[in-house]
Amino acid sequence: MQRVTHPALRQRAAGVTLAVFDVDGIMTDGGLHFLPDGKEVKMFNTLDGLGIKMLQKAGIETAIITGRKSTQVELRAKSLGITYLYQGREDKLVALESLWQETSHTAQTTAYIGDDLPDLSAIRAAAFGVTVPNGHHFVKDHADWCTTRTGGFGAAREFCEAILEAQGKLDALYEEFL
Repeated sequence: MQRVTHPALRQRAAGVTLAVFDVDGIMTDGGLHFLPDGKEVKMFNTLDGLGIKMLQKAGIETAIITGRKSTQVELRAKSLGITYLYQGREDKLVALESLWQETSHTAQTTAYIGDDLPDLSAIRAAAFGVTVPNGHHFVKDHADWCTTRTGGFGAAREFCEAILEAQGKLDALYEEFL
């Protein structure tokens, strides 16, 4: 796992109480997969799911803000116990600001991971704004940190573990599996 080493960034990650995820390109590989009947299929990575559950166990709330609408995302969010779900929102920052107004969370306590231009304003507004290696180059230029794993292949898990490690909670969560 890649650690957050920059002291100021590490301190911001240590203060996170809300982790927000984009879906396509973060929780999935970003590909659009369709069955012959036109139904969309999304493939999620179980590594990411356990990371999200570890965040929740550590007391960090979770949210999804995604530009597309999908029953599969709704089912995945429900199965993981994700508290807040915003679908069909290309205005990611507006959605994030709505979430802040509805909760006790603020920009200073939020981590956001996204991969493309619609995510950029939310990445920049969050205390810990993260992207992935297969994200858009302009987003990578403006994010605080970039995972080593790509979207759909453990990037969300790496994001979760970076937050937990910065908060000093990761080792205790690992020990529960021994």
